[in-house]
Amino acid sequence: MTVEELREVAETERARQGNFRHRITYCSAAGCASCGGIAVHEALAKALKARNLENEVELAGTGCMGLCGEGPLVRIVGDGTLYQRVDVAVAEKIIEEHIVQGKKVAENLVDTTDPFFASQVKIVLENCGTTDSEKIDDYIAAGGYEALAKAVTELQPAGVVEEIRKSGLRGRGGAGYPTGLKWGIVRKAPGEQKYVVCNADEGDPGAFMDRSVLEGDPHRVLEGMAIGGYAVGASQGFIYVRAEYPLAIERLRLAIKHAERAGLLGNRIFDSQFNFRIDIRIGAGAFVCGEETALIRSIEGKRGRPRPRPPYPSEKGLWGAPTLINNVETFANIAPIIRKGGAWFAAIGTPKSTGTKVFALAGKIRNTGLIEVPMGIPLRKIIFDIGGGTPEGTTFKAAQTGGPSGGCIPAESLDLPVDYESLATVGSIMGSGGLIVMDSTSNMVDVAKYFMEFCVDESCGKCVPCRVGTVHIHGLLEKISEGRGTTDDLALLEELCQMVKDTSLCGLGQSAPNPVLSTLRFFRNEYTELLHAPEGYVPSGTANEKSIAQ
Repeated sequence: MTVEELREVAETERARQGNFRHRITYCSAAGCASCGGIAVHEALAKALKARNLENEVELAGTGCMGLCGEGPLVRIVGDGTLYQRVDVAVAEKIIEEHIVQGKKVAENLVDTTDPFFASQVKIVLENCGTTDSEKIDDYIAAGGYEALAKAVTELQPAGVVEEIRKSGLRGRGGAGYPTGLKWGIVRKAPGEQKYVVCNADEGDPGAFMDRSVLEGDPHRVLEGMAIGGYAVGASQGFIYVRAEYPLAIERLRLAIKHAERAGLLGNRIFDSQFNFRIDIRIGAGAFVCGEETALIRSIEGKRGRPRPRPPYPSEKGLWGAPTLINNVETFANIAPIIRKGGAWFAAIGTPKSTGTKVFALAGKIRNTGLIEVPMGIPLRKIIFDIGGGTPEGTTFKAAQTGGPSGGCIPAESLDLPVDYESLATVGSIMGSGGLIVMDSTSNMVDVAKYFMEFCVDESCGKCVPCRVGTVHIHGLLEKISEGRGTTDDLALLEELCQMVKDTSLCGLGQSAPNPVLSTLRFFRNEYTELLHAPEGYVPSGTANEKSIAQ
């Protein structure tokens, strides 16, 4: 495909869509599908067919629309109407009342001026809710692959790297390493063969950001990877995605097939000398494979265990070749940056934490779902304006960012800006984007115990501090939570956490104590009141451990 042909496809698709009187999109992501979304789609299609409206109204499955707790969701694209809690009967009413009679179904209407929507800035999620996630022409009509065309035909590889550097984009997978700097290192690394790897091994409890992007806008990730390949001199890419994401895998496979047929992946992309292919590798669900060196070993067919660094993957990665590794959200930011320029992206967020961040908002919060906000937004705004606050009759106690690797942020830090530097001051991290809320019914010792149990199960066992230390930390937490702990146990707990943090081989062990250390720092009274607790004592809060991960 040439640049001219790409533009022709975009114009043709936009004209085709313009022939319809209405365009209805329904959430076809896993969340809505799991609560009746498939039946809703069938009901909408049946109602349109019964009224001979198939040539007047287009029905399209799209990605996550954000308000996951109120799904299934249906949008009328032209007038921006959004409907929540749609079932088969409501789907019928939407067609009859909204489409035929021009009257909105008031009882299922979502107020799209609500702070949940008004406070968000969509870059990564800009297509979710509007474009058909299974049709490449729909993505192209929305500006898809324009950035790849610009990179390959107008920019030199060094120019692409420079735009990413100017954007200030930091890796959205956890550590926040400057993306432009990493790309520059891989570009300059010697070697005829180089690789690009997308880390889609999202394993944090309560996290579903990467899954939602892959389900709703897979071409955005493919385009970002291809731009990365052009920038660093790689001809082969891999997406490493966990097997628990079957819908994401299905849509990735379809997207790759469509992109190859269109000549947007493969040989001589846009009639240039640039060749790039992408393959999928499916992981077995080991949390440690989110660590880049363990992920590389898994792609190579070896057991997913981390190795000491240096050398870093940017110099010696997959099969010993220089390898560029970024996560899903990082690659999803690339196309908009190339289209609009690094300076545009750098103007969003804060000087050191630019752009937006996608969060999976979960836990004891009224509005659970997927959100995208500018970096530096106060935590209070996320919890109370976007999230709607905690359930009635409860008060906010803490929020955890970074999943099992993150810390718990207390109520007194609600005005903390959500950026890399500010989160570090309270012992937490940005992580990949899980944000779990605890309220006054949550006991923070149980919260810490829950996440430590997860880390015990997910430790690969290669290094002693993580393999043995996490087990002993969990044992101490269990002893304290049952009222059998002593002041010596509390002191030992802190000492052990610091030892595991300082001496573990990889990020799993190094960050596993964070939930314990942060709860000890901000909620120490909940630990001390459990020491020598009398039989039958009820602590100040009770945590439903299963609800934490939902």
